Amino acid sequence: MTTNDSVQVSVLGLGAMGSALAAALVKAGYATTVWNRSPGKADDLVAQGAKAAATAGDAVLAGQLMIVCLLDHASVHEVLDPLSDELAGRTLINVTTTSPAQSRELADWAAHAGVAYLDGGIMAVPHMIGQPGASILYSGSAEVFNQHKPLLDLWATSTYFGEDAGLASLYDLALLAGMYVMFAGFMHGAAMVAPAGVTAGEFAGMAAPWLTAMTGAFHGFAAVIDGGDYTVEGQQSLEFSNLSNLLAASSDQGISTEVVAMVQRLIQRQIDAGHGAEGFARIIESIKQPG
Repeated sequence: MTTNDSVQVSVLGLGAMGSALAAALVKAGYATTVWNRSPGKADDLVAQGAKAAATAGDAVLAGQLMIVCLLDHASVHEVLDPLSDELAGRTLINVTTTSPAQSRELADWAAHAGVAYLDGGIMAVPHMIGQPGASILYSGSAEVFNQHKPLLDLWATSTYFGEDAGLASLYDLALLAGMYVMFAGFMHGAAMVAPAGVTAGEFAGMAAPWLTAMTGAFHGFAAVIDGGDYTVEGQQSLEFSNLSNLLAASSDQGISTEVVAMVQRLIQRQIDAGHGAEGFARIIESIKQPG
């Protein structure tokens, strides 16, 4: 297991998230070298005790462990491809947001370069790093995860999903899918009540506890989905879940119906296929098999 006095760490990419990760390492006493393409981003970290590298190559040579937090998949290759020889024998933990396929491609690239690779999906915003509630999902090298877990746990709760480097990204993006659709639903509701003079703040006061309570239904839906029987008693039927009134009310308020219409289409496809009496959870079949 690594300790803060036994590993030299380099952080490449000092956007808001990269800076937060680096700051946590410096605070914990890790010898941390930092690099960013645009100048000036390292100044605060240097004042805290980090060392600034003039080039990405210098940052790689300064550390055994590379933390990469860049804009996107292309940026990772742009920075690291010219440094593959220098990276050989080192460890790379990539927390840049990528797709599962891109994460797997980077793992293959690292393997060919002789680099131990761990991929991470950050389920937090920068100010949450090092605070309760932050979570980072990892997949790829189990050896890297286990060796550096004390360092990883400085940032957030660390969860490992296996050797397939794409799994962390897959979980990350799947969780974000739920978040963004929920946010869109909240904003649709706020738009609905706005013509009645209700502020978004007032609506949030009603929506937050309601939506929080509704997340308790996830486990029930999951049990039905995993069981594969959408006729289990106690479910709200697809026919009862018809959203026509909600769509009509939205139109009457003069707002877009796109958010709700998307859900209505998923419901209607199952009703049209003869499953109207079955439970709402069956809309996952519409999602699994695009029309």
